Amino acid sequence: MSQNALSFDELFQAARHSAVHLEMRDQYAVGDEADDFNTWLATGRRDVDPASEYWAPWTDMISRAVARGVVVRRARIVSEPVTDYIRYEHAGTVVNVAAGEQVRWLPRRRAVDLMLPGADLWLFDGTQVLFNHFTGDGNWADPDMELRTEPVIVKQCSEAFDAVWDRAIPHDQYEIH
Repeated sequence: MSQNALSFDELFQAARHSAVHLEMRDQYAVGDEADDFNTWLATGRRDVDPASEYWAPWTDMISRAVARGVVVRRARIVSEPVTDYIRYEHAGTVVNVAAGEQVRWLPRRRAVDLMLPGADLWLFDGTQVLFNHFTGDGNWADPDMELRTEPVIVKQCSEAFDAVWDRAIPHDQYEIH
């Protein structure tokens, strides 16, 4: 993002009605979760304490947004059988839900006829799209985010998210395959 663009935290704090997140990768390798992921791989245990040092910044931000009336939704498109990373995400999603996020999962085979954006994204209040860019191995690309406000792009992303959301399975009903 340019120096004049708002940061992710600022965009989230400015949201008044909605913040939706579309995730479409089967593997992420972002550094801030590497230790937790490696622990989970080795032990099968996942940090699911919303107040832990790992989760608290996220759960606090989500809880504050929900308290001010922001609906926070996250949709994940996943290949089946799922990757270890998706198993890890699924194991931690109870924390997202406890913080106030609504989370749904869409098997990729059920998304083949949907027109989807080329990158993961956050959509704030139906007016701003923040695209998340990753490298092929799942780490943050440089630059890692791109803010777009053109009405046609916002509309396309909003429609894509809504189509995914309508087909996706609520977290408490989605069984890992």
